[in-house]
Amino acid sequence: MPTYKAPVDDVQFLLNDVFHMERYGNLPGFSDVSPDTLAAILEEAAKLAEEVVQPLNRVGDIEGCKRHDDGSVTTPTGFKEGYRQYAEGGWMGISVPTEYGGQGLPGTLTVMINEILCGAGIAFSMYPGLTQGAIAAFLHHGTAEQKAFYLPKMTSGTWTGTMNLTEPHCGTDLGLCRTKAEKQADGSYKITGTKIFISAGEHDLAENIIHLVLARTEGAPAGIKGLSLFIVPKININKDGSLGTRNGVMCGSIEHKMGIHGNSTCVMNYDGATGFLIGEENRGINAMFTMMNEARLGVAVQGLAVSEVAYQNAVIYAKERLQGRSISGAKAPDKPADPIIVHPDVRRMLMSIKSLNEAARALVLWTALKADVAHRSDDQKARQAADDHMGLLTPVLKGVLTDNGLSNSVMAQQVFGGHGYIAEHGMEQFVRDARITMIYEGANGIQALDLVGRKLGRAGGRAITAFFGEVSAFVKEHSSDEAMKPYVAPLGEALATLQQATMWFAQNAMMKPDNAGAGSTDYMHLFGLVAMAYMWAQMAKAAQDKLKNGANGSEERMKAKLVTGKFFMERMLPESAAHLKRITTGADTMMALPAEAF
Repeated sequence: MPTYKAPVDDVQFLLNDVFHMERYGNLPGFSDVSPDTLAAILEEAAKLAEEVVQPLNRVGDIEGCKRHDDGSVTTPTGFKEGYRQYAEGGWMGISVPTEYGGQGLPGTLTVMINEILCGAGIAFSMYPGLTQGAIAAFLHHGTAEQKAFYLPKMTSGTWTGTMNLTEPHCGTDLGLCRTKAEKQADGSYKITGTKIFISAGEHDLAENIIHLVLARTEGAPAGIKGLSLFIVPKININKDGSLGTRNGVMCGSIEHKMGIHGNSTCVMNYDGATGFLIGEENRGINAMFTMMNEARLGVAVQGLAVSEVAYQNAVIYAKERLQGRSISGAKAPDKPADPIIVHPDVRRMLMSIKSLNEAARALVLWTALKADVAHRSDDQKARQAADDHMGLLTPVLKGVLTDNGLSNSVMAQQVFGGHGYIAEHGMEQFVRDARITMIYEGANGIQALDLVGRKLGRAGGRAITAFFGEVSAFVKEHSSDEAMKPYVAPLGEALATLQQATMWFAQNAMMKPDNAGAGSTDYMHLFGLVAMAYMWAQMAKAAQDKLKNGANGSEERMKAKLVTGKFFMERMLPESAAHLKRITTGADTMMALPAEAF
């Protein structure tokens, strides 16, 4: 059976030593998080994940969710008790403003707690994860009355939330949505239509579910400009906050999925359900995108988390499994064979996953801190720069980290050989669970198109220019430091490659948009490699500083950081050149065949 240990030490190193969380002390909530407080919060989150959530992961996969004839859904054994512990611990609202029952702590903490929970069990973590996205939509787009009415119950976990976008005939192209909203005399709406792939759409974990539903009002413009967002409770709520009658919304079926069996992915039927407008009419897509951007960062975290838990179990197996002798001579002569971790190719797989995971975690945290600046700073210029960063990096995080999440899970499974293919060791579940992350909240090809087609040129290229400037400045600052050369020299070369690819798009994509489409996925991964290399360069500098100034018992971990970062620069980063080569071939060959030739 698989195990999981939350990466508490790594998170503390990143927040305390690499990104210096104390520098954000002017932002609301940050002054309440000293290093000791951070350690205590992470340790409690780790305990919940390791002792409560992780044992449910296999149970959820085997049992799945069950729909009953009345449309109700039962979650797997232990999920209700686990969710209750999560909710009673106050984890849902750790970053929600205190006026709605939250703790008002940095959103960065919620992001890291979510990684810990996802590492223990993606399917379980989706129930609170969707609720956090709904809470964000209320905070940004709800009226004062709506916030006061819904948020305390959602923050406590008494009610959960969902987002309802996709319909049977449309996925990414939301402009094709047909769900209708008919306005009533009292200002409410009657919602009618069918939504599919609704994660946590029906369950038995909470007393009510607050659905946020995209629908089209009568006479609304065609396409996405005519969509509005509506609050549709599973159970109608009386004016005093008590629950009333069942609303006209029901789970029609549960999707039969490849993975994440413990989460109820539902077909939701709305039959004249009572709903209430949130945000402006015909601007529902703006409100929904608040949830989607939260969800995209959350899915990136899922990709990292499943990669991490798969890696941890592969390491355990590689240290224990005896197979063959080292090609450089026996390493365990007292045993019938050496553990497979001595073999270079096994090391290649483990080091590849490890170097990507640690860089990915840094990239997630860097962006989470930017999100806190964007949401909490009173400095308009700082907020704008942080918002630019998030817009640029969100598609990279979602696309690259989830692509890596699957490939790393497969690589970890490979370490097990045949034992990885059978269910007993749990590796095949990680592979199945990881697969969905590349698809939902915008398939990764869409993320790449968003990056190349929208984010690069946004505001005259302000975000990408700022990114280039920051990385270039770091390289220049440390280029004369001999200890840093193994990190900044490759970073500088890869940055030049990314700049060359960006310029190629500027020169070749305006007249021929297919060139941008043909190279977008390679560009996204090239960008991801450079961004992770930048993270490694910063981690290397922090590790060197700690070793110079006294690492307080973390000497071996800091030395391991330096080796792992060097491995990334030597073995992972060179792939950037291949991405550039593919980008600059353009779209001609890719688009040459007529459709009937396939």
